[in-house]
Amino acid sequence: MARMQKSGRCRMRGVTLVEQVMVVTILAILAGIASPSLAGLVRRGRTQSAQMDFIEALGYARGEAVLRRTRVLFCPTRDRVHCSDESRWDGGWLVGVDRNHDNQPDAAPLRVGDSHTRLVIQSSESRRHVTFLSDGSASGSNLTLRFCNPGGGGEPLGVVVSNSGRVRGSRPRGESCS
Repeated sequence: MARMQKSGRCRMRGVTLVEQVMVVTILAILAGIASPSLAGLVRRGRTQSAQMDFIEALGYARGEAVLRRTRVLFCPTRDRVHCSDESRWDGGWLVGVDRNHDNQPDAAPLRVGDSHTRLVIQSSESRRHVTFLSDGSASGSNLTLRFCNPGGGGEPLGVVVSNSGRVRGSRPRGESCS
């Protein structure tokens, strides 16, 4: 924008290149300060979302066992059809009816959960699936699933299933995903 002064000279108004560079530099510094905390927020949100997904799926499996009056499995899966015999759950999970007690769904799964490839989800070596009985209880020992970010970023979360079939979220202390 040019503006004529009384002397007849034209005076320019605007933003100089130096001022623009300073603004961009300040914005870059602020973005650099904020990005680590935003990354931590995203990691926590991802872990909490997976935890809630598992709590909801376990509640569904328990409800189906009571409604159908039969055994219902909740187990890790790799192929979305069969239970896998491993303690890692980040490849996905399934819920299925198991009337013949072979720890595999008798027919097509009732529900299948997606993989959580950006997390490490692990149960103890001794407990690799949950079987809900027709009264809503979970046979076997208590199960704790741990949800961790790879590289140890952030505090792990957990899901605990008791023998009575109660499902709750937890914050395991002093435990690591290995």
